Amino acid sequence: GSAMVARALWALLAALRAGWCLLPQSGYLHPDEFFQAPEVMAGDILNLQVYYPWEFLSSSPCRTVVFPLMTSGVTYWVIKSLQQLDICSSCINSYTLLVSPRLLFTIFSFILDYSVYRLAPFWGADPWKALVLLAGSYVTLVFYTRTFTNTLEGLLFALLMVLVSSRKSSGSSAEPTSSSLIGVITTAGFFNRPTFLAFALMPLLYWASLIVDSQKGIKTLINHFLKLILCACFTAIVFITADTFYFTSVSLDNLYSTNKSSLIDVIAQLHEKIVVTPFNFLSYNLNPHNLALHGSHPRVTHFTVNGVMLFGILHILAIGAGFKMLKKYIHQLMLVRWCYRGPPGLLMHSEGSPTLLLFYFVPLAFLSLFSHQEPRFLIPLILPLVLFSASPNRAVKWKLLLVLFNLLGALLFGCLHQGGLIPCLFRLEQLIHSPASSSYPRHYTLLFAHTYMPPRSLLNIKKTDMHVEVIDMAGSGEETLCQTVEQRASNFTCSDCHIFIIIPGTVRATITKCGVSFRNETLIFPHLSMEDPPHIPVLSSGNWRSQLGLYMLELNR
Repeated sequence: GSAMVARALWALLAALRAGWCLLPQSGYLHPDEFFQAPEVMAGDILNLQVYYPWEFLSSSPCRTVVFPLMTSGVTYWVIKSLQQLDICSSCINSYTLLVSPRLLFTIFSFILDYSVYRLAPFWGADPWKALVLLAGSYVTLVFYTRTFTNTLEGLLFALLMVLVSSRKSSGSSAEPTSSSLIGVITTAGFFNRPTFLAFALMPLLYWASLIVDSQKGIKTLINHFLKLILCACFTAIVFITADTFYFTSVSLDNLYSTNKSSLIDVIAQLHEKIVVTPFNFLSYNLNPHNLALHGSHPRVTHFTVNGVMLFGILHILAIGAGFKMLKKYIHQLMLVRWCYRGPPGLLMHSEGSPTLLLFYFVPLAFLSLFSHQEPRFLIPLILPLVLFSASPNRAVKWKLLLVLFNLLGALLFGCLHQGGLIPCLFRLEQLIHSPASSSYPRHYTLLFAHTYMPPRSLLNIKKTDMHVEVIDMAGSGEETLCQTVEQRASNFTCSDCHIFIIIPGTVRATITKCGVSFRNETLIFPHLSMEDPPHIPVLSSGNWRSQLGLYMLELNR
C-alpha cells in the first residue's frame, strides 16, 4: 500500500516538474542559466542580438561549446527549421526561446530518477522512497529544469554512479565492464566543468577497488585501465577539435581545398591555435584575485550554509551520521592499534551508508577548497544524499518539515527570486513586435537597473535591427543612474522614441529624485531582489506589492 502511494506521489511530482517548466517558471536563479548556453546559441544559430559573456570570446575561451550546441543549440535549430518550413509561422518568440532549452533539460532530469531507481537496490535504499525524496526536492523542480552547466554535471555524475554500481544476479558485486563509457563520461564531465573531477573521484576509486577485488589478474586490470584512458583521450580530442574550430573560426571550406600546401597551412594554423577550454578555466579560477571578482566566501560556506539552503534537514542528518561514522572508525583504529592487528579497512567496496557518505562529503570537501562558493555548485550531490536518506533503517521522521522546506524553496527560487524580469522581457518583446511597431518603425531604449543581467535573446531582435538599445546599469548608484536617465531624456529627439526604465520597487524612490516624469507605469508582481531586499516595516504596510514588484516606467517626453 505504501509503495503504491509512493508511486502515485512520484508520478504527481514528475508531472509538476514538466508542467511547471511549460508554465513557465518566472524565477531567475543566476545569470549563468542564460549566459552559459541559451544566450550564446541564440546569437549563433538564430542570429539574434545577444550579449556574449567573456568565457565565449575567442580571446578568452573558458567554456566548451559542445554542450551548449547539443542542448540549447539543438532546440533553437529545431524551432528555426519549423519556422523556415512554415510548419509554424511564429515559432521563434520569447516563450519558445525560454522554454525550449528548459524543456530539454527537464526531460534530461529524468536521468536522475532512472539512476535512483537503478541504484537504490544496490545501495540498500528503498527505491520509491528515494524517488519521492528526489522528485519532491525543490532542487530537482527548480535547478534541474534550468540550463546550468551544474545541471549537466549532476546528470553525468548520476550516470557515472550507475556505471560503477553493478551487481550480479546472485546479489554480489559484479566486476565492472563499462570502462569505455566511464572514460567518456569522466572526460565529458571535465570539459563541461573541471570541478567534475571532485564528483568523479569517489566513483572512480570505488570502480578501481571493485576491479582489484575481482582478482582476475594483472592483465584484466591493465585492460580495463587502457580502455578507460583510450576512450578518455578520444573524447578529449573530439571536444578540443570542436572548441578549436568554434573559437578560432577556421573556415571548413579550407579543409576541402585541392591545394595540398593550403591544407598543411590550415593544419599548422589549427595546431598553433588549439583551444583546451578546461585548462583556461582552471588557470582563471585558480587565481584568487579572479575568484574575488565573483565574490569570496569563507571555506565553510558549503558545509554550513549552502548544503542547508539546498537540502535542509537531509544535509544536517548526513553531517550527524558522518560524525558518528568518523567516531566509530577512529574507535576501531585505536582498538586495532592496541591489539597490533594492522590498519582497519574502511571497506571501499562495501555497499552501505559509509560509502554513500563518502560520495557526498568528499566532493563537498574538495569544492570547499575554493573561496568562491555558490549553492548551485552542490546540486549534483542530491543523488548520494537521497540514496543515503532512503535506507530502510532511516525512517524519515521529518516529513512535515521536508514538505514545508521544499515548498518554501520552490516558491522563493521558482517564483519570487528576480521573478519580474522574465515576464517583463516577455511584455517588452510583445511591444517591440506589435503590429503598430512593425508598420511604423519605433526606437526603443530599455534601461535596466538593480536587476540581474537581462538576457537580450528573449527580446527576439535580429542582429540587423538597430531600433532597440539595451542598457544594463546593474547595481549603479543614485548619481550614475540619474545622470544616465537625464541624459537619455534630454536626447529625446524623435517622435517615435520610447524609453523604458526597468527597476525593482525597493529602489523606485531613487528614480523620483532624477527630475523626470513618466507616461506609463506598469508593476510586475512578484519580484524579490536579494541585492535590494524589501524593508520589513514597509512590507507590513499597504505598500507591500510595490516592494515585491518590478516597475516598467515609460519616460515622458
